[in-house]
Amino acid sequence: MTIPKKFAAALLTTLLLPSTLIAGPAIQDWQTSGGSRVLFVTAPSLPMIDLRLVCDAGSARDGNQGSLALMTNNLLFSGAGKLNADAIAAGFDDLGAQVGSSVGNDMASLRLRSLSDADHLQPALALFATVVGEADYPADDFERERKNLLIGLQQEKQNPGALAQRAFYGAAYGDHSYATMASGTQQSVEALTRNDLVAFKQKYYTSANCLVVMVGDLERSQAAAIAERITAGLAAGDRAAPLAAVANNSADFQQITHPSQQTHVLIGQPAVSRGDADYFPLFLGNHVLGGSGLLSRISKEIREKRGLAYSAYSYFSPLRQQGPYVMGLQTRNDQAEQAAQLLREELIKFLKEGPNEKELRAAKENLTGGFPLRIDSNGKIIGYLAVIGYYDLPLNYLDTWVDRINVITSEQVRDAFARHIDLERLVEIRVGGS
Repeated sequence: MTIPKKFAAALLTTLLLPSTLIAGPAIQDWQTSGGSRVLFVTAPSLPMIDLRLVCDAGSARDGNQGSLALMTNNLLFSGAGKLNADAIAAGFDDLGAQVGSSVGNDMASLRLRSLSDADHLQPALALFATVVGEADYPADDFERERKNLLIGLQQEKQNPGALAQRAFYGAAYGDHSYATMASGTQQSVEALTRNDLVAFKQKYYTSANCLVVMVGDLERSQAAAIAERITAGLAAGDRAAPLAAVANNSADFQQITHPSQQTHVLIGQPAVSRGDADYFPLFLGNHVLGGSGLLSRISKEIREKRGLAYSAYSYFSPLRQQGPYVMGLQTRNDQAEQAAQLLREELIKFLKEGPNEKELRAAKENLTGGFPLRIDSNGKIIGYLAVIGYYDLPLNYLDTWVDRINVITSEQVRDAFARHIDLERLVEIRVGGS
C-alpha cells in the first residue's frame, strides 16, 4: 500500500515531535471535608468510572500479628450494615459493577468500577460506601478466611518460589516490618481474633490515613461529591506513624532443600525508596541489566549464551522505606551454582562499567517509546494516581517521566548503582534439590 505524500509527511512530523509534548493526564487534587486527599482525572471517552480508596494499611502495619492487614482487607466485602457477603456480591453483580481489594507492603486498597450513568453509579456508590463505613466482619466469614489462609500457608511449602521469596525478605529485612509476608505464619494466623480485625480497621481505615483516586466520565463537582460520599463513614483518625528506616543488612546465604528438579535463586538487598532522586537512573540502568526481558544483559548471558534458565531477571521494587533490588532465576539443580555466580558477575561488571552508550540509547528508546502504553487505559492511570498520591510524588510525575529518562547519562546510572548496591550486603537464597 502506498501512503500519500501529505499523510507520510504528517506521520513523519508526529514521530519527530519532541518528548516534551508527550504529557500525562491532567490530575486534579483536593481534600474532602473529612481530610482525605483526592486525585482525579476526567476521562469522558468511556461511560465508566474507576475508583479506589487507598489507605496506609499494608502488611508493614501488622506488627507482631502477621496477616492482620490481609485478613482485615480481604473480609471488607464479607458483611456490612445488614448485608451479608452474598447480598453484597449480588448487589454489585446486578449493577454490572466490579469490586475488589488488595494489600501490599505499604498500602491497602478497595476498588470499584461502574458505569457512569446515574442508574448504575448511584446504587453502586451507596453499596460501596456501606462496605467502607460499616464492614462488620461476621464470625463465620472470619473463621473461613482463617482456614483458607492456613491452607494457603501449607500449600506454600510445596512452592519453592514462594519459599525463596519468604526467606529472602526475612534475611534482607531482619527485624523490620518489611521482613514478613502479608500472609503471616501459621502461628500468627491462628492467634488472630475477629476483634483484632475490627481494631485494625478502626485505626488505619480513617479519613486522615486514606486517599481517594478516581478516573472516569465525571465532572469535578461529581467527583467531589463521590469522594465525600464514600469517606463519610470513616472516622477522622490520624495518619499512621512513619515506618522505621531500614537498617543496613548483613550478607547472607541460605540453601533451602526442597524436593524439586529446579532450584530457585534470588539475590539482592534493600535498595531504594519511592521518591528517591536516584530512582530514574536506577530504573533505566536496570532495564539494561535485567529489566528488559530477553534483551537484558542477564538474560543474554544466562539464557541465550548458556541456556541455563528460561528466564533470568532483575528489578527494583521501591517502597515507603527502602524496597528491595532483586535478581532471580530458576535452573536445574546441578546448574544452580554456575547460574547464581553469573548473576553476581553481571552485577559486578555493571557496577564497574555501567551501560555503554548503545545500550543506554536503546533502553531510552524502548522505555520512552512505550510510555504512551503505560497510560493508555483508565485502569493504568488510576494505578499511577494511587502511587502518586500515596507516596506524595509530584503531580507532574507523568508529564516529566519521558524527559527524566532522556536526560540520564551512563555516569549517572553507574553512580546511582554505586550508592544503592553494596556487594558486601547481598543476600542469596537458593531453594531446590541439592
